[in-house]
Amino acid sequence: MNHYERLRHIREDNDIKQETIAKYLGIQQTQYSRYERGVQMMGIDKYIKLAKFYNVSLDYLAGLTDTPKKLF
Repeated sequence: MNHYERLRHIREDNDIKQETIAKYLGIQQTQYSRYERGVQMMGIDKYIKLAKFYNVSLDYLAGLTDTPKKLF
């Protein structure tokens, strides 16, 4: 699974709307939608925020591993 598919799957697995994640990141929903579709790359600062939000490793969010290691 690639990085943008992982963003969508983890959000949907947690029953969270794009609007909620976009608000958390301080961006518009349409911008976040572009990240999930792979149209635009998301910056590392936002990946870090999402890793903390979901309590998973950056490797998991980036699609480098399928094991969602907890941060704390």
